Amino acid sequence: MIRPLLFLLCLAAGLWQLGSAGWLLAKAQLAQRLIAEAWETQLQDGVPQKPWPWADTRPVAKLKLEGQRPLVVLAGGSGASLAFGPGLLAGSGKPGDFRTTVIAAHRDTHFAGLQSVRRGSAIYLQDERGHWHTYRVSELRIVNSERERLPVFAERGLLLVTCYPFDAVAAGGPLRYLVYAEYQSGGEVVRL
Repeated sequence: MIRPLLFLLCLAAGLWQLGSAGWLLAKAQLAQRLIAEAWETQLQDGVPQKPWPWADTRPVAKLKLEGQRPLVVLAGGSGASLAFGPGLLAGSGKPGDFRTTVIAAHRDTHFAGLQSVRRGSAIYLQDERGHWHTYRVSELRIVNSERERLPVFAERGLLLVTCYPFDAVAAGGPLRYLVYAEYQSGGEVVRL
């Protein structure tokens, strides 16, 4: 009598876990679609758009790393917004500004491909007016965030930041992987 009951209990727990994982995946996919739609609407209308009514962030740029799919960049670097995509850090410049543009994302999701970026790689960043800005990777560094601050300069440039190492089992830690890219005047036409 206990065995069948125990079996049913284990089966129910397993189905519950699978259902929960499926629900999380479905929400993540829906969120990406809503964020992309908000970005496109914003480009067409010129009015800032939230991806859903209760969102505490909005799209502010689109990032394209060479050889990878484009990512919509959200305003802010809070954990809540970084769960949905890369975030443009407060205090940094907007794409094309005469101040370093700093974008952060999680190493195991949106910036997992950052480890394949090399010196000389092209990075494209679309601003809120729809204009594309081109950058070339000039430096790759690992820093300890407890001892060093992010290098934000009064010049056009792009700094991508994520946790390091990429294959760490535990989240967090003080190490950050930095990719610095210099602004390329004249830019390039980007077709995505």
